[in-house]
Amino acid sequence: MTPLIPGSATTVRIAWRSLWRNPRRTSLALAAIGLSVTLVLAYTSVLRAYGDWIVDTITGPMLGHVQAHEPGWRSDRLIDQTLRDVDRVLRQVRSDPDVASATARLYAPALAARGEEGFAVIVIGLDTAVESGPARLLPPPGRTLRQREAMVGRQLGASMGLRVGDQLAIVGQGVDGSLANELFTVVTLVTTSVDLVNRQGVMIDLTEAQTLFAMPGEAHELVIHSVRPAAARELAARVAAMPVLAGAEVLDWERLAPEMISLIQVVDIAGLLVLVLVFVAAIAGVANTMLMATFERTREFGMLLALGVRPVRIIVLVLLESLALGAIGALVGAAAGVILVAVTHRTGIDYATLTGGGPGELSFAGLRWSLRFYPTLTALDVVRAAAAVGVTSLIAAAWPALRASRQEPARALRGL
Repeated sequence: MTPLIPGSATTVRIAWRSLWRNPRRTSLALAAIGLSVTLVLAYTSVLRAYGDWIVDTITGPMLGHVQAHEPGWRSDRLIDQTLRDVDRVLRQVRSDPDVASATARLYAPALAARGEEGFAVIVIGLDTAVESGPARLLPPPGRTLRQREAMVGRQLGASMGLRVGDQLAIVGQGVDGSLANELFTVVTLVTTSVDLVNRQGVMIDLTEAQTLFAMPGEAHELVIHSVRPAAARELAARVAAMPVLAGAEVLDWERLAPEMISLIQVVDIAGLLVLVLVFVAAIAGVANTMLMATFERTREFGMLLALGVRPVRIIVLVLLESLALGAIGALVGAAAGVILVAVTHRTGIDYATLTGGGPGELSFAGLRWSLRFYPTLTALDVVRAAAAVGVTSLIAAAWPALRASRQEPARALRGL
């Protein structure tokens, strides 16, 4: 008889043949493991999409991944608390390879009127070309504002009875105390994901806003989007160290919106709990299969032990069978999970439809949140699920393997 050598080709062949002695039971175990992996990957993709959705919603339109301001501006919002020479600052910031985009904004309170009635508004000076696009403040397609042209938040426009082509008078005060007043042509009414902009926003070109409010080369805020959002804190540290921003307050989005971190942490905890619950079920399935297999082969193991095979080799044989069962189930489940996620990523998931209809977005923390998100997976998610199956398979087979190796040969040969 060929000896069982741990890790040898002979041991692997015997383990493989033993695994398929009862094809029906093995197939059912594989289906259970594969379904578990598929569900884990599907749920992980939804949670990852949910986390990315939260980050994109709070960073894309308004915060960016990094912001720079004059110290104290975020709390006081005084019009004279500005960053200076912003064109030179932007050139320096954009030179960092991790910066996907960088833009400056100017905010000024003012009165706006189409006729006799005035409305309190926030004039926002910005670069519309940079600010337009998916997960940005303005919806695509981007339109460069020309002189004396303005975009108006749709809710504000409805309150004022504005239509495209109307003349809008803006009256405010310059930073030097001078009167800031000008007529602008409304070129579009926009709906953004920021409630304040929709209700009170009048958007004009940054250069024109600087001229109107006597703030040449100045801005209140620098908004930076990173190529690698996960490395926003490191980018903030590098930007803060730039000489052109000496003395400025530079913060990453996690410090700008710490309350949102708890939402993401809840998502991570939920994912971990589901992973544990699903694989507890997988452990039970594998343990049951291997326990039944070892009971059926009591005489076989007794014979091997009587022939002098060491108990450790019996353990290796059972563990190899369990590992093969888990590996095949993991491969099948991973393939099904990746295909399912790929299909849903293309079409997206509309949460409003799943819950019986209703509005396609919700308003929270001053932002409008779309209820459509796109499941996504990383290679690490697939590897982690497969590794978890391998570990659970070995854990589940530990007791059946020890039981098989500790039998007394004489009793085992009698089937006791």
